[in-house]
Amino acid sequence: MSIDLFDVEQLVLSEVAEPPLASQAAEARDRVWDMAVQANPGLWDGPVVACGGLDWPGPRVLHLYWVRVTYRHYALRRVPGANALPSVFVNVIQPTEASGVLVARMSPSTAAPGRWQLPGGSVEPPRTGASLDASVLAGQAARELAEEVGVSVASDDLRLWVTTRGEHGSLGLTYLAPALPESTVREAFSTVSATERSRGREPELDDITFVRSPNDLTGLYGPHADYLEPITRRFFTRD
Repeated sequence: MSIDLFDVEQLVLSEVAEPPLASQAAEARDRVWDMAVQANPGLWDGPVVACGGLDWPGPRVLHLYWVRVTYRHYALRRVPGANALPSVFVNVIQPTEASGVLVARMSPSTAAPGRWQLPGGSVEPPRTGASLDASVLAGQAARELAEEVGVSVASDDLRLWVTTRGEHGSLGLTYLAPALPESTVREAFSTVSATERSRGREPELDDITFVRSPNDLTGLYGPHADYLEPITRRFFTRD
């Protein structure tokens, strides 16, 4: 599967309306979604941001046209003849002082059980009337890192490092966090996982590890996010 990586120094965002959907396609989408929920009751039809279009108004300047949808929208990928908008997500490269990179595995109850990936998640839309801008996206990336791994970092300390286009045209915004001792990250993950379980909730991530080269990924059993190898390779071969 081909993954495209782009360097972005400036991100511009504009909200646009969701394209109209034929009633037959909407009904088929809902049937697919209902079947998915029956198979995995943990699925949640919450609000998310989809990609309504992209353009490049200048060198390393990305203009993202975004659309308010819910997770159910992506059931259209399994409806013949229907066109689902690409998803938009943020994730974080958390390096260690020992030159490793954190990689995490999704829990069995998630939409991608057992998948190895970077900490992150789908972009959520702001409340009606509020803006979605680069600072808000960095804040969402920081929140994902804190919620999933237990590592707290100020959004101003995250740098948009690379963007990816992958499966179904999905747009990934990858942020680079300051390096931390590996022991600090492991302790933070252990604490946040224990806290979630004490509240009767399964953590979104059930394991973490640290890779020191792209070749280390081959030792991780299970599916890998499509962006994982290209991003880690870019990280370890950067100047």
